[in-house]
Amino acid sequence: MTFGEKTSETSAVKRITLGSVVAVYGVKGWVKVYSHTSPMDNILNYRHWIVSHKGRIETVEIDQGRLHGKGLVVHIAGCDDRESARNYCDSEIMVNASDMPPAPDDEVYWHQLEGLSVFSRDGVNDNVLLGKVSHLMATGANDVLVIAPSKGSVDKRERLVPWLVNQVVLDVNPEKGFIRVDWDPEY
Repeated sequence: MTFGEKTSETSAVKRITLGSVVAVYGVKGWVKVYSHTSPMDNILNYRHWIVSHKGRIETVEIDQGRLHGKGLVVHIAGCDDRESARNYCDSEIMVNASDMPPAPDDEVYWHQLEGLSVFSRDGVNDNVLLGKVSHLMATGANDVLVIAPSKGSVDKRERLVPWLVNQVVLDVNPEKGFIRVDWDPEY
């Protein structure tokens, strides 16, 4: 798993949320950033961010950024004082999905899993539809697939399935639109 990102679609362009601006930092226009990327400083690989705040969407250029303590601080080009920086607080940080590099062969981005059908077995049948991936959650031990019921699913329950490759997650095929898991449909 490469990023813990969320997706949104605007004007047919898929955007991936990589983090948020959480506070101002200092008096020279720097901001503190919470990153969903793993490792957290991968967000600094993107020099142009789409920031969304209170219905306003703006593309900004990042001219400096660094790790600071347990977080990140970033300077937005042209934002040179504390009051200007305050305008970016509570903004989502997004990039266009097309701007993301391809995931390595043995990995997938979280947004590639969202909407995939999840199949399991019930002891007899290997194609029991549990539902579709709604989103993923990062937990301390391992990431978790949140599976929402969908048309044709075995029941109307939401399921939390651990992302444990080769233990619970047996096959991931974004191109064909499915994930196969070893998970008891009754659970």
